[in-house]
Amino acid sequence: MSDLGTLYYINVVAMVVIGLYIVLTKRNVLKILIGLDILGTGVNLLIVVIGYIEGGTAPIYTAGISPAKFVDPLPQALVLTAIVIDAAVLAMAISIAIRLYKEFGTLDVRKMRLLKW
Repeated sequence: MSDLGTLYYINVVAMVVIGLYIVLTKRNVLKILIGLDILGTGVNLLIVVIGYIEGGTAPIYTAGISPAKFVDPLPQALVLTAIVIDAAVLAMAISIAIRLYKEFGTLDVRKMRLLKW
């Protein structure tokens, strides 16, 4: 594996760890949603990095190119689908956060637990 490939994996691990840290330590609902988005982006990037082939080309048959150098398009298609789903989930979660703010007057999870419906 080249140094560039190692750098990709280091960035992926950093994004996942940062996202997980934000989700586990923050109390504000919006900050937790941002952490979940960073975590999801890190996982999507991991899928793309796993499917990466150095010097690879699109899987279109051309004379003189070895099929071993073709990049698998499936991980990229899965990530595109995951990005759309993540955007929809984030929009729904933000709408729920807005509703929580209207109901409780705060976005702090600790204060919401103390308040009654």
